[in-house]
Amino acid sequence: MSTFASVVLDMDSTLTGIEGIDWLAARREPELASEVARLTDRAMAGEIPIDAIYGERLALIRPSAAEIAALSAAYVDRLAPGAARALERLRDARVEIVIVSGGLREAIVPCVARLGVPAEAVHAVSVYLTEAGDYAGFESSSPLATQGGKCTVVRGLALPRPVLAVGDGSTDVAMRPVVDSFAAYTGFVRRDAVVRAADRELHSFDELLEVVL
Repeated sequence: MSTFASVVLDMDSTLTGIEGIDWLAARREPELASEVARLTDRAMAGEIPIDAIYGERLALIRPSAAEIAALSAAYVDRLAPGAARALERLRDARVEIVIVSGGLREAIVPCVARLGVPAEAVHAVSVYLTEAGDYAGFESSSPLATQGGKCTVVRGLALPRPVLAVGDGSTDVAMRPVVDSFAAYTGFVRRDAVVRAADRELHSFDELLEVVL
């Protein structure tokens, strides 16, 4: 029997080595890209709430449908080492896997589908596009565009327990009250405040398997 019945995974800088909105910003002029990356890093370190910058970053970038599709492909290219094998083994062990991310749903769903994670197990923020594929806004009502939103979402999922949550940022720490254990994933980036708030630190998906199974 597995140690954990459910695993909640973050996407950006956890399942993949990309911060999706920063990646999109990097396709713009350097000054804009630098500012967006700075805001993202401050939010993930817990210095400012994600609520304060979520819409601002997207309004600056205004990603198109083609760019979101390109981000999805980039996610695949930068999957964490061992992630595909780990998720396959977790599924074989009948561990429930869900993705809870403040990233863009339309980029995440095609990527994780390759890992056997169905669309209904992905909880992320939708982007609205015109028929021509131009940016038309985002799902501003989503809890996942807020600092504590992951807690709200996970609480509503009624996952089989015990539940392990895994992530790299301050928004992931917010899940701590509604899961049985929180692991700071440091395979891509290590944020001291997140590690201090975690029950354990995971450097790789091989370590994740050891903890869960």
